[in-house]
Amino acid sequence: MLRTLLSFCVAAAAYGEVRTVTLSRVLELAMTQSPEAVLARLDEQRAASAVRAARDPFYPKIFAGSGLAYSSGFPLSIEGSAPSVLESRAIASVFNKPQKMLLEKAKADQKTAGVAASMKQEEVGYRAAVLYMEAGRLAAAVRAAKELVGPLERAAETVKARVEAGRELTIEARRAALRVAQARQRVVRLETSQSDAEAQLALVAGMPDGDRARPAEPELPIQIGLSSEQDAVVKALQNSKEIRRLESVVIAKGFERRSYAASQLPRLDLVAQYGLFAKFNNYDKFFNQFQRHNGQIGVSIQVPLLPSQASKAQKEIVDGELAGLKAQLNAERSRASAQARKAWAELAAQEAAVEVTNLDLQVAREQTTLLLALFDEGRATQKQLEEARFAENEKWMALFDARFGLDRARLELLKETGTLVAALRN
Repeated sequence: MLRTLLSFCVAAAAYGEVRTVTLSRVLELAMTQSPEAVLARLDEQRAASAVRAARDPFYPKIFAGSGLAYSSGFPLSIEGSAPSVLESRAIASVFNKPQKMLLEKAKADQKTAGVAASMKQEEVGYRAAVLYMEAGRLAAAVRAAKELVGPLERAAETVKARVEAGRELTIEARRAALRVAQARQRVVRLETSQSDAEAQLALVAGMPDGDRARPAEPELPIQIGLSSEQDAVVKALQNSKEIRRLESVVIAKGFERRSYAASQLPRLDLVAQYGLFAKFNNYDKFFNQFQRHNGQIGVSIQVPLLPSQASKAQKEIVDGELAGLKAQLNAERSRASAQARKAWAELAAQEAAVEVTNLDLQVAREQTTLLLALFDEGRATQKQLEEARFAENEKWMALFDARFGLDRARLELLKETGTLVAALRN
């Protein structure tokens, strides 16, 4: 009994749950729970921690401890400080241009990580929207394919009866049975594709393993909000996350270059120290006056007299990287412009394809209606009528594919112009 119960639980867990979700909910889950989005946010958090680490030298640091030791003879230093019962030190950078530039670089890196996280969210959102529409299209195609099976089965029975009565050739019965088998095969294939699309959609949305996400809104009115190809190009250049990311990387590299160039500048640190001395360290024997409490405060100034060859070499390396990044940035601007034009042209092509397939379907439907009337009058055969119905169903399938292609072209254009998330959330 226990083994049967465990087997049932394992089977239920493996099957998972089918969750009916809206597009807005899918986008919310995908952009917050998907592994890619989570990793991007972790990178952003690491960049923020790097900023705090780069700022640390400018914050005062206080150390306290003891250099307690017994002295025999002259009181020697311990780790650079005189022996003391209690000692404390404080240090903070006042002027450190290389570190200041590294801090600015860390801030630019943080901005870059933020842009990269936003890019990843948009990529995940695009995949989620495509899968959402594909799952909805497949659900509609499954319904249409199932609706064809019944009429084909009835037609096959009619043909079989006519064959047995000697009014049709045997091959007609086999041809009718083949169509029924093909229709059933199509249903199975479409149901498999639908399950796979729903499983992939659940995976992108960060749902538990084995779950499936079923669209609650198969038909989505996607608003483009673009008036012309030039408008699409302008939006693409303005909203491109990759361009913004590369610009941020260039700024960060510029600060890194300035940090190496500033290595020849003086460095000023605020220092303070306190020590509690004791007589058993022989201070009263070797110095004119003994004082128990001792302290000092001042500024440590370090002036590099000879330039660092490593800093000079690093500066040259960064100069080369900057040249490459600027070339990459120019190439990305050209790519964004070209992709926007391509997406606009693809949208126009898909709109034309939908119009053609829609007209083709209307012709097929009128042909079926005409043959049905002729069949009622005895002027058309059952075979002709079923062929017309089969052809009409094929046109429906073509229209489903064309509509999906159009919706995908719209999503691609929105993605290239950086308006995807805003359009889908409205």
